[in-house]
Amino acid sequence: MARYVARIRNFIPGARHADSNISSQGVTVDMAEVDYGKDKIKMSFYNPLDPVPKHDFYAKDTWSGRIKNTRPSLDVLRKPPDPDDLPPPPEDDGRPKVKLVRFGWVLGVMIRCMLNIWGVIMYLRLPWITSQAGIILTYVIIFMSITITTITATSVSAISTNGKVYSGGTYFMISRSLGPELGAPIGLLFAFANALACSLNTVGFAETVRDVLKDNSAQMVDDVNDVRIIGTITVIILLCITFAGMAWEAKVRSFALVFAHFSVLSLLTASLPLLFLVFTAPQAQILFFIALLLSLVNYFVGTFIPPGTEKQAMGFFGYRADIFVENLLPSFRGKDGSFFRMFAIFFPSATGILSGVNICGDLKDPSGGIPKGTLLAIFWTTLSYLLISITVAATVVRDASGSLNDSLALNSSIHCSGFGCKLGWNFDQCEQNNTCSFGLANHFQILAIVSGTGHLITIGIFAATLSSALGFLVSAPKIFQCLCKDNIYPYIGFFGKGYGKNNEPLRGYILMFIIALAFILIGDLNTIAPLISNFFLCSYGLINFSTFHASITQSPGWRPQYHYFSPWTSLFAAVLSFVLMFLFTWWAALITFAIVLCLLGYVTYKKPRVNWGTSYQAGFYNMALSFSMSLTGVEDHVKNFRPQCLVLTGPPNTRPALVDFVGTFTKNISLMICGNIIMEDEKSSFPQHSTDMLVDWLNQRKVRSFYTSFNADSLKEGAHNLMQASGLGKLKPNTLVLGYKMNWQECKPESLQDYINTVSDAFDSSYGIAILRMMDGLDVMADFHRAGRSFAIDNQAFDADEVPQCEKDETDQNSDISDDGSDEQVRSVFQTKQGRKSIDIYWISDDGGLTLLVPYLLTRRNRWKKSKLRVFILGGRETMEEDRKDMKMLLKRFRLEIEDIVVITDVDKPPLAKNLQRYEESIAPFRLSEEQAGGDVQELKRLSPWKVSDKDLEAIKPKVERTVRLNEIIKKNSIHAALVVISLPVPDVTCPSSLYMAWLDALSYGIHCPALLIRGNQENVMTFYCQ
Repeated sequence: MARYVARIRNFIPGARHADSNISSQGVTVDMAEVDYGKDKIKMSFYNPLDPVPKHDFYAKDTWSGRIKNTRPSLDVLRKPPDPDDLPPPPEDDGRPKVKLVRFGWVLGVMIRCMLNIWGVIMYLRLPWITSQAGIILTYVIIFMSITITTITATSVSAISTNGKVYSGGTYFMISRSLGPELGAPIGLLFAFANALACSLNTVGFAETVRDVLKDNSAQMVDDVNDVRIIGTITVIILLCITFAGMAWEAKVRSFALVFAHFSVLSLLTASLPLLFLVFTAPQAQILFFIALLLSLVNYFVGTFIPPGTEKQAMGFFGYRADIFVENLLPSFRGKDGSFFRMFAIFFPSATGILSGVNICGDLKDPSGGIPKGTLLAIFWTTLSYLLISITVAATVVRDASGSLNDSLALNSSIHCSGFGCKLGWNFDQCEQNNTCSFGLANHFQILAIVSGTGHLITIGIFAATLSSALGFLVSAPKIFQCLCKDNIYPYIGFFGKGYGKNNEPLRGYILMFIIALAFILIGDLNTIAPLISNFFLCSYGLINFSTFHASITQSPGWRPQYHYFSPWTSLFAAVLSFVLMFLFTWWAALITFAIVLCLLGYVTYKKPRVNWGTSYQAGFYNMALSFSMSLTGVEDHVKNFRPQCLVLTGPPNTRPALVDFVGTFTKNISLMICGNIIMEDEKSSFPQHSTDMLVDWLNQRKVRSFYTSFNADSLKEGAHNLMQASGLGKLKPNTLVLGYKMNWQECKPESLQDYINTVSDAFDSSYGIAILRMMDGLDVMADFHRAGRSFAIDNQAFDADEVPQCEKDETDQNSDISDDGSDEQVRSVFQTKQGRKSIDIYWISDDGGLTLLVPYLLTRRNRWKKSKLRVFILGGRETMEEDRKDMKMLLKRFRLEIEDIVVITDVDKPPLAKNLQRYEESIAPFRLSEEQAGGDVQELKRLSPWKVSDKDLEAIKPKVERTVRLNEIIKKNSIHAALVVISLPVPDVTCPSSLYMAWLDALSYGIHCPALLIRGNQENVMTFYCQ
């Protein structure tokens, strides 16, 4: 064996033994290597073509998104080894191999998150919120915020460690976890929220610059318009910076910091940009981060410096217990004076936790870096919020005039009753007149007053606002670009085009710039902040729900490396987020949910052709499995009977009318399985991926049906096996539906016998039978061949000699089954509205009610709801009224509103001679000749069971005459019908196949509309009892 393997390997380049000598001590089998230049693929000793486990068999290519390498198929491994069977070498896509810019978890996640969390709210609104809500409620707000953000961070960590995360951040994670239905709307809203966050921080920067200009008597217009002008200029500069790309982003952000020095300190710092430009991006980002830390250290040091008279006039008195107690409880003021309004304004300061996730495509190790960096960023920023809140509340009073003349040391004789009196200052007048300009409740720049030097706080505000604004302006287009590339929504793909080595979405930058500019023009930070809170809470809620849903569905693919999370805490955070949305701004929450529902409805309706292995798919599987198992313990009841149809369509796209008809009355009601029986000698002619193609065809036609194929030697064998094996538990077919065999007189007798045997076998299996006949046939294969189309699959088990049935009637726009507009979709008569035509039911034999049930189900559909049901029954002239009355009573008890009942009394009348002659001519080719009739008839019929003897004809002659007469009555009475439903005769076991087929032909011949021959299994499928 070893020599045989060695001989095979000698034929394979690069797969030879290092040493061809076989050791005498034993047999040693080495691992072969297939050499493709630099790439060597090791093979196992089982087979020289069977590779060992390798990363490239599971990893996707960065550019194409396809698996880098494919392992040989089972067919290749099962065949004798051949040198030509070697897998091809990996293809070179011709793209230049470039080195992408990647960040580690400290710079890419933790510092980036902290830079975005430490934004405008911390510097300009946190002291004001503390004055309004008091220390206690401010801590409640902070802890509630970090509860949501911390749980969200753990959920993000779980999702990000459950597989490789590509560019797209939050959208990528939600969409790949919950699916496009919810992921795409939230991705769109989250990109919009990031654009709003950019405007928020830009407005904060503009407010600070405006205050600096006012202090230097350089106001341009007024407070609001100055913010608009400065904000517009700033966001334009930020847009230009983003065009430089990710590698220069942090470098230019440092340049913005130096510009802040220049605008506040002196012209001496103007030379610093030249130094920053030589630094790499990580170094510049660290310097930017250090600048923020210095501003915070400057503030905390300033709280311990004894205040001078000027600072005391502005409300800063150093650490005092009475000030701490005074600021302990809330003192809400103005239009924004409420707890949830304060909460809504503060919450955007927690939104930076996803900054690292938003650029996960630019991280070296997203799975390991996102959990560590995000949680540490939350810890440090939360600590800073708590310290700033308590220190500012312990050192600054709520109201101060800023005037040195209010000192009691200068005016000791003035009566004073306010809290400032204890501190030696009389602020009573400005408190009573609401004209105080300083203090926690009135001055947004209070941190600059408390700090050691106000210039460093100004620099910190510039650093925090510009850093956050630029970060959000970069992340928003990245999210939107990923959404565009998924092609979920139309008309947005234009903005997804990337440029440069980092695939920068420059068009997306321009779009987000326009959105941010629109909100900057509002010019009010307190108005923008609650709107941002609304969108981010919605995103956080969906992220937590994604984690909860993925955990409880217990999908085998849910294996996050990060284990420190609980699905129930994620659910709690999701519910809390949605509740807070309505408590913050109820109208914005309603608008957000309305937008999500509209986008959700669009995606649900369009059903994008994506498969991301979402938790919804796992949930649906679990539900289906659970419900299927629960059904097995439930006994069948006639009230719950549904016609669960096994439809012998062959390839469904060759018999669209048959598929459409059954799909009409089974959609959302019962089971439908399209069965394709593949003859063994035709198996090789079927395309390898024909099943996927045919399922896609059914989906495009909006037919709710399963598809299954079965290899067999005959139609009867295949149908029998499908009837036995199809379905699951109680979800098993109970009705066999097939098309009428139009070529029964021209086909091979064996084919006719096979067809009738299939019908007989269905009766023997207690199945209901339905045979659909149309004047022009059901099979459209001939039309495809004439048109030169190749997508239709020919199957010799089903005859393809029928003329296509296509109608061009009015289309139902809200139809249950519709055309997708493709040239490959053939429209059928069952895809059109039937108007006020009738459905005529010729209930000749009582089969349990299936003959009535199927037409009734049709009338529940939009296309058939205006159609009138008419029932025709057999009766005598003497008892006609009594028969009609009995049938009307029966239908009433069935709760069927059918008033039109016709009693046929002349079925015993002889048929027209020409019609009887046509029947005799149809059966003539199958009759035994006189010579054959004189021999052993039984032996002849055993060898040729389709042959008809004179005895057979005599036995069935009375039935046939009534059948021909009934056909005449049907053609006369149902000339304007949309559908004719006729009870199907049950064949006797001794009835030759040709004779039974002639019987069916005589019954349904010449009917201009579709005719359905149907028969139940003689068990009740309808009842008028309530139990």
